[in-house]
Amino acid sequence: MSSTLISPPAHHEAEAAERRAGEPAWARPALILLLVATAVLYLWRLGDSGYANSFYSAAVQASTKSWKAFFFGSFDSSNFITVDKPPVSLWVMDLSARIFGVNAWSILVPQALEGVAAVGLLYATVRRYAGAAAGLIAGAVLAVTPVAVLMFRFNNPDALLTLLLAASAYTLLRASERGSTGWLLVTSAILGTAFLTKMAQALIVVPVFALVYLVVAPTPVRRRLWQLAAAAAALVVASGWWVAIVELVPASARPYIGGSQDNSLLDLIFGYNGFGRLTGNETGSVGGGPAGAAGRWGATGWTRLFGSDMGTQISWLLPTAIVLGAAIFWYSRRWPRTDLTRAAGLVFAGWLGLTGVIFSFAQGIIHPYYTVALAPPIAALVGIGAVICWRERAAAWARCALAAATLAAGVWGYVLLDRTPSFHPELRVVVVLAALVAAAALLGIDRLRGRIVVAVAALAIAAAVGGSAAYALETASSPHSGAIPTAGPTASGFPGAGRGTPPAGGQAFPRGTPGAVGGFVGRPPQGALAGGRMMGRTGGRPGGNGAGGLLDASSPSSALTKLLAADASSYRWVAATVGANQAAGYELATGDAVMAIGGFNGSDPAPTLAQFTEYVHRGAIHYFIAGGMGGGGQGTNGSIAAWVAQHFQSKTVGGVTVYDLTQGG
Repeated sequence: MSSTLISPPAHHEAEAAERRAGEPAWARPALILLLVATAVLYLWRLGDSGYANSFYSAAVQASTKSWKAFFFGSFDSSNFITVDKPPVSLWVMDLSARIFGVNAWSILVPQALEGVAAVGLLYATVRRYAGAAAGLIAGAVLAVTPVAVLMFRFNNPDALLTLLLAASAYTLLRASERGSTGWLLVTSAILGTAFLTKMAQALIVVPVFALVYLVVAPTPVRRRLWQLAAAAAALVVASGWWVAIVELVPASARPYIGGSQDNSLLDLIFGYNGFGRLTGNETGSVGGGPAGAAGRWGATGWTRLFGSDMGTQISWLLPTAIVLGAAIFWYSRRWPRTDLTRAAGLVFAGWLGLTGVIFSFAQGIIHPYYTVALAPPIAALVGIGAVICWRERAAAWARCALAAATLAAGVWGYVLLDRTPSFHPELRVVVVLAALVAAAALLGIDRLRGRIVVAVAALAIAAAVGGSAAYALETASSPHSGAIPTAGPTASGFPGAGRGTPPAGGQAFPRGTPGAVGGFVGRPPQGALAGGRMMGRTGGRPGGNGAGGLLDASSPSSALTKLLAADASSYRWVAATVGANQAAGYELATGDAVMAIGGFNGSDPAPTLAQFTEYVHRGAIHYFIAGGMGGGGQGTNGSIAAWVAQHFQSKTVGGVTVYDLTQGG
């Protein structure tokens, strides 16, 4: 590419065609090395996390016993209630567990492989439109983003969602090359599958993708419009086929829709997993509170992605991506409308911008690990922008952009590392000093020659990714469990981490206080266990009596496991307990169905007291296990617990209070 500010259109298009047609001799070996290193990072000691998120692991176990549970995404093999997400991410794990058995590796390896695939796919996308060097940088940045390392080693839906979003960006850009209807329909199919992975979050990129195609596709406007209309119809079909089937099946013939308040998948789509995430109006969600109450899930605003909850998870290279993204658009401002390198920049900048804004201002449930969806666009903008600026380094604007991007990464890396001062305290000093030296050298890089140029580039890369890579290695070396995992050292990711302090707006109360959730009134802290213990890191299992909490699975004793397993085949559910995480530990320990009263939060109105008593009188449930968390002990689950205590005798087994529902009543 010419060192002048703007390349002639014909020259630029010729170079783009050359990039797509071939690649340097070093590119293929470098890609293989990147993918192997990523696989090692994501698979190393993966089994140490055990069942990781036991809520989803229990659902995987259920699916291996029942194809009905497989299809609906049921939490238990007797199909009482579903998980609170659609089942596509479970299907991948389900098939693995059916082939290799239910164990930590069969459940977690699919996500690790999805991570390797995401890195490879991002490389392929960026290489096609900006060259092999840009693709390698983008792939490497994605691979060592701490939240990406976390989620590609964990069994939440976010791993598959991130892969599918990366795939949809690739197919959209392929569609934009020649105005291909086929590639555009494939994009809709992928996004529809992403919707069936995590619902509304998958659709955030749709306006961006549609606008980019409308602007850059090399076909007449009328054709672009009808192509987008066809793509919209395909998206409805791809995202709605499973929804339609579930809605058409009578409620009596399927499990209750977990997370809904009226046993409706539409309520889950538009409420708990939809607009409620934006407005905070999430009936039945964690923390309760009045509709639209802000602040239950942290302060909103433009700095949220840089704050204590999310900063160390995703923001390491966010300032750098902003600087280099601006450089991409400055450099390409006079290129043709159909230029594909700029189109790639638009796709990734739009993806990052719109998703980032929604995450920053959403008032409903949001966890730091959601930000993994921002990792591919950040990585892509860094890769594309860095290579463009490096090639154009003879120009002052390019040198300034490189220096600013490097300095931003080093200074912000220092700030993030300083949030965990006991974690390799020397590292933050090294990172910021390296960034200062590299930035100064980059300003005069046009006058340097030979190995010095290579050394400056290497120093800039080390300064930019040093902190992120250290957090990535720390994340990979530590087991993770529970419902809200966080990347990096224990004290990162949320206020008060490692200290069990109540969140802003929440007050600590003893376990069992009416209205308290996990020992807190208001929202539980990001990553906190019930009763003030920390979760999402190693050692997340509660000790003592083996009872779980709202966000952590139970750990039943051998005596309790033996009791539940005895004569299990005679009952539809070997036990019932409040909350799915409480039930998950018992379900995984016994291999038998356990009724999760109230679903994940314990706040779903299922079953009603009348339904529960009918199950008991029919002999469908053997035991009721007290001590489950969720809903504050109020509503349906409170009335059920009170009814059981009134009509049945309790006994203590392995430190847990158990009621035999076949004795008395």
